[in-house]
Amino acid sequence: MGDFKNYITPRGYARLRREQDSLRSVKRPAIVEEVSRAAAMGDRSENAEYIYGKKKLREIDRRLGWLDRRIDAAEIADPAIDRGDTVYFGATVCLAYPDGSERTYSLVGEDEIEADRGRISWRSPLGKVLMRRREGDEVVLRHAGEKTVIEILEVRYEAQEPDSEA
Repeated sequence: MGDFKNYITPRGYARLRREQDSLRSVKRPAIVEEVSRAAAMGDRSENAEYIYGKKKLREIDRRLGWLDRRIDAAEIADPAIDRGDTVYFGATVCLAYPDGSERTYSLVGEDEIEADRGRISWRSPLGKVLMRRREGDEVVLRHAGEKTVIEILEVRYEAQEPDSEA
């Protein structure tokens, strides 16, 4: 991965750590126990519980490897730290579209995208055109051969509410 930085909010980082801890200390030991019980039943070649358990163990180990890499590369950036009227990672941006609509997005890390809640990646097409722009600027989003001119109405930095599924 080299110098890759995985920018993430404290909220997103906590979510990755919770998943990592749960897999490592709860789910993986439970599957290991299931596999060893199934292995004690004899012939492993036709033992569905054993074969399925080993498959689940591989999936957990693969996910843990991915989480370990993402967490190791994590660069936590708190959106509550005010950076003025310029758009950087963690900004919440209110935008005006040509049809008169306004939409608000928060620029978050790739591991914490929730488009339905207005949390988009700072590396998404929209995130990229907004980065380093200021309130009052117009940006052009090119998508599917279309150009949309979007005005940045407001840039703010605010603390994120913690996850409810803590």
